[in-house]
Amino acid sequence: MPYRILCVEDNPEIGKLLTESLAAADYACDWVRDGEAALALLAAEASGLRYDLVMLDLMLPGVDGLEVCRRLRRCDSLTPVLMVTAKAAIRDVVVGLEIGADDYITKPFAMPILMARVQALLRRGGQQQTGADDGIVATPPLVCGPLAIDVDQHRVSLEGKPVQLTGKEFALLSLFARHPGHSFTRGELLDKVWGEEFDGYDHTVNTHINRLRGKIETDPAKPRFIQTVWGVGYRFAGDEPP
Repeated sequence: MPYRILCVEDNPEIGKLLTESLAAADYACDWVRDGEAALALLAAEASGLRYDLVMLDLMLPGVDGLEVCRRLRRCDSLTPVLMVTAKAAIRDVVVGLEIGADDYITKPFAMPILMARVQALLRRGGQQQTGADDGIVATPPLVCGPLAIDVDQHRVSLEGKPVQLTGKEFALLSLFARHPGHSFTRGELLDKVWGEEFDGYDHTVNTHINRLRGKIETDPAKPRFIQTVWGVGYRFAGDEPP
């Protein structure tokens, strides 16, 4: 079955361009023009309707894109969110990433670049949502002291309590946990987690690291697990004592 994409865009010209381009690439696409309509379709997922990707404008009538993303993340940490917006200021990018967006592209955009972003997010989203019952040998959970990471089931627990992570947060954490002690530069993390197609910034990594620390660290200011390597980037301390 084709991937299903929800496009939330109030500009009719851009909305038509996006839906036609997605259809030409064999994606199934629903297009709505405001946040309320988007939330109604996303709520319908409980009855069997599920999207593989949400493309979300920020400046929408009524409920804006940021609020749509916030509400989606309260109940769904897996579905990739690509923000497509004219708001290009660094502050706007950071806010979008902080509330749970996986990627961010600004208008005007080149369609080949946008389609590459879509493909990368769908590829990673599919990997995250694939369970262990599809014939693939199960991966043993990664256990680092009180932190347990089930790669196959996309689950994380801290001292036995579940931790809700977005797709990018989980991808970062699982990458770190598979390579304890290894120092990654921000550029390496961008390539490995967001993909080579992502023309992002170092602050994209910093924002996700800070958000991840806030969820798994007892004291995010003095992190035990994800440590800053000054002049390089970040490393995962693994089972080292705090």
